[in-house]
Amino acid sequence: MAQDSVGFSSDYQFWMQKLSVWDQASTLETQQDTCLHLPRFQEFLRQMYEVLKEMDSNTIIERFPTIGQLLAKTCWNPFILAFDESQKILIWCLCCLINKEPQNSEESKLNSWTRGLLSHILSAFRFDAKEVGLFTQGLGFAPADYCPGLLKNMVLSLVSELRENHLNGFNTQRRMVPEKIRFLSRVCIPLVTLPDIEPLVEALLIYHGHEPQEVLWPEFFDAVNEAFLLKKISLPISAVVCLWLRHLPSLEKATLHLFDKLISSERNFLRRIECFLKDSLLPEAACHPAIFRIVDEMFRYALLETDGAPEVLAAIQVFTRCFVEALEKKNKQLKFTFKTYFPYASPSLVMMLLQHPKEIPQELWHQPLKHISEMLREMVEDQTHGSYGGPFECWFLFIHFGGWVDIAAEQLVMSEADPPEALLWLLAFSYSPRDRSLQRAQTMVEVKVVLGHLKKLFRSPTLSAKDLQAAAAESQDRDPRPPLCQKLIRRLILNFLLWAPGGHVIAREVITLMAPTDELTHEMTGLLDQTLYRWDHLCMEAPKSRKLARELLEELRLASTAC
Repeated sequence: MAQDSVGFSSDYQFWMQKLSVWDQASTLETQQDTCLHLPRFQEFLRQMYEVLKEMDSNTIIERFPTIGQLLAKTCWNPFILAFDESQKILIWCLCCLINKEPQNSEESKLNSWTRGLLSHILSAFRFDAKEVGLFTQGLGFAPADYCPGLLKNMVLSLVSELRENHLNGFNTQRRMVPEKIRFLSRVCIPLVTLPDIEPLVEALLIYHGHEPQEVLWPEFFDAVNEAFLLKKISLPISAVVCLWLRHLPSLEKATLHLFDKLISSERNFLRRIECFLKDSLLPEAACHPAIFRIVDEMFRYALLETDGAPEVLAAIQVFTRCFVEALEKKNKQLKFTFKTYFPYASPSLVMMLLQHPKEIPQELWHQPLKHISEMLREMVEDQTHGSYGGPFECWFLFIHFGGWVDIAAEQLVMSEADPPEALLWLLAFSYSPRDRSLQRAQTMVEVKVVLGHLKKLFRSPTLSAKDLQAAAAESQDRDPRPPLCQKLIRRLILNFLLWAPGGHVIAREVITLMAPTDELTHEMTGLLDQTLYRWDHLCMEAPKSRKLARELLEELRLASTAC
């Protein structure tokens, strides 16, 4: 096996020497060295188990004659036993030494010795005076009569001292010195996953001294963040916010961890994305403007890297919805103005986009849409508004509140009047923000022609899939439509099917014609899911359309799975 070759053997010798040093001395320096090496040592234990599980006990002793010493030193080191999953992995390694059918006294003796170590591990933490001494020495406690609740009592005492220290401020006579706080954070690195330690971890995160530099160890932040992301500890939102504000790499890692979860799932519907986001606590933590700005910037990079992938657009919209909900709950009277969250955007545009459509009568939805379109158009096409960042920045702000795009598409299909130019422009801009004015005008013309055909069909007593296909067909005397324009028209046709009286009858046939490839099936699935998600949040009463949308979504999902 490759693992028990030269590389593993050299690691084995290195850790054997380390354990000997840790065992022979219990100085402050030795404890610090132990704490800092624990993640690497746990990984070594994992590798060792992979090697041992392929051998019988006799082969193990023959290949590694000193393994008994290594395991014994490990089992009696309380720092190692306290760290994460080391105890469990150590038990696995010891179980490899047990011979199920001992043939002689030596094998029986080895079994007895191994079971003794297992018994010791399984009874931890029942600290004896020697084990307790290692912790108390570093934490500044004098020897005393210790009870089973020692660790809990120590933690409560330290938490109380930290809180008192925080309240005392500049009263230096009663303040805990920064060196002790720094050392506490270092000692806690291997212990962060212990439930009894959580109050101390929380107190260290929330503690704010008056030192000009950060007093907590960076490795402490890393360890806490890693444990939090892997659900090995539970922290209140106040502590999580402090963690991410005090240690930027932790916030970046948390955001990337969320991206990984979103990408690793085969297909994420918006409800699932919402669950991922709320579970991450990022929208709630983003109520602090500094966290919002960093997370939003990472979304921007993701959008640019993926060239506007629909999945990223959906994640941005759901994140913004969750963030706004959290902000409304947390701040009845806003602690921060929205300018602090969107510093480069027009304040009046932000306030317009923040309006919840549910709070506006449905027959008046066209009014905010018109205002939003006019403001965006002026910023995008009028060079005097360069302070707002140009077309991309305007579009990036707009897609945060993508529900307005869905409403604009519905309004254009359902309205009996001629399509307002403001809504046509808004829809064209949302799909093709990079287009110049002339290209966008051409898209608006194409969409207007299709809408004219759809309006004639909307009240038609008889409707067929061929009629709808002909209505959406490209004109022979024009250049082929750009892909994004085609996508926009497919969205309008889908809205037509959901709202037109005769649309329900031909919906399945039309959807089959519209989604002949996996890519188009995926696109239609996304549009249906987005529509249902918005309806749920608006509490819209459209039972027949809602039922049809759910049925079509399920059929597309099954078709996609079959492919």
